[in-house]
Amino acid sequence: MGPTAFLHPFTRPAAGADTFLTIVRGEGAVVWDAEGRGYVDGMASLWYCNVGHGRAEIADAVAGQLRTLAGYHTFERFTNAPAEELCELLAAVAPFDRARVFLTSSGSEAVESAVKIARLAHAVAGDPTRTVVISRTPSYHGVTYAGMTATGLAANQEHFGALVPDMVQVPFDDLAAMARVFEANPGRVAAVLAEPVVGAPGVLPPPAGYLEGLRDLCDRHGAFLVSDEVICGFGRLGHWWGASRYGVTPDLLTFAKGVTSGYQPLGGVVVSRRVLDVLEGDPALVLRHGHTYSGHPAGAVAALVNLEITRREGLFERAGAIGARFAAGLDALQDDGSVAEVRGDHAVWAVGLTPDVAALDVREALLDLGVIARPIGTSTIAFSPPLVISDDQIDRCVESLGEAIRTVRAGAPVVGSRR
Repeated sequence: MGPTAFLHPFTRPAAGADTFLTIVRGEGAVVWDAEGRGYVDGMASLWYCNVGHGRAEIADAVAGQLRTLAGYHTFERFTNAPAEELCELLAAVAPFDRARVFLTSSGSEAVESAVKIARLAHAVAGDPTRTVVISRTPSYHGVTYAGMTATGLAANQEHFGALVPDMVQVPFDDLAAMARVFEANPGRVAAVLAEPVVGAPGVLPPPAGYLEGLRDLCDRHGAFLVSDEVICGFGRLGHWWGASRYGVTPDLLTFAKGVTSGYQPLGGVVVSRRVLDVLEGDPALVLRHGHTYSGHPAGAVAALVNLEITRREGLFERAGAIGARFAAGLDALQDDGSVAEVRGDHAVWAVGLTPDVAALDVREALLDLGVIARPIGTSTIAFSPPLVISDDQIDRCVESLGEAIRTVRAGAPVVGSRR
């Protein structure tokens, strides 16, 4: 069977229609396919459905907004009440005072915006040569050109031509390497871009003191610290922001995913006074950056209701309980030799597989068992479930992982393989 008209992201263009699993509905931490089979959604779709699937409260609010005002741009003199209300809420919970919020439609756009805002602020402050942005490898910061250049995954950059200049990468946990880049570029580093927990490359929590070390380097050298919160924000690490989990205050925060739990596309950048005072200091300055859907009212309404649910149902606190249960179960798999390594924090986890087991095979076996997890590279399986996942569903994820690994090791056929 040949490909369909839909050219899928991060998928082989030659993949046939029989490759795909058609998801048709969801409720809580479970989704169902077109054949009526249910799956525990161990990845909250793609790291984002924090409040779970099937939330009629969000759908109704979005529908009401679409009936009233489906959309209108926010350039120049125009605004809308939902966007203003959302930005007030996010500014109020920001880790710095008197914040403002720039809105986008995605995490990639948010990272792109943060890089441009950082460089712009230095230029407006009279320091136009401060253009160097330091990121880390491995890391993931999106697929627009700045985000792709900053991403520490070489495969994601292959064949796309020239990348954005003045972007440098160092190993994700090496403060000495970071310091050397500062020293090699005196007065030229605009920003450091870092995820609190590295997500898509395999769930890598920061070593103790590492993020504090980044903050110190930025302070000593006059650079901005950008915390990429696209995965880590809105309760995934038990706090509004992943940086707060580790006691670090950045200068800019990028966000998306959990802000709406995926009920509408929305992202953005939370901007501190260190940046804003420069931009606002020139009354003639125009921020010549933005997107057609920046501040889309339906997206803002989805975010407002989603965040109200997150607070009302205690999902920040729930993330810690999820983490404790996953840790106990996955550690037991490591103890019995099923997996080689366990990594994670709060509601984001991964296991490193032993060399005799391939991640894609384990993912397929998990699907046969009714659990969705994410294979990363050849040797990692990740879990990032909805924050409404039950203890029984967590246990099912862990038990199914152990069974899937045993199936793959035994060489048994994987029934539903769709690769």
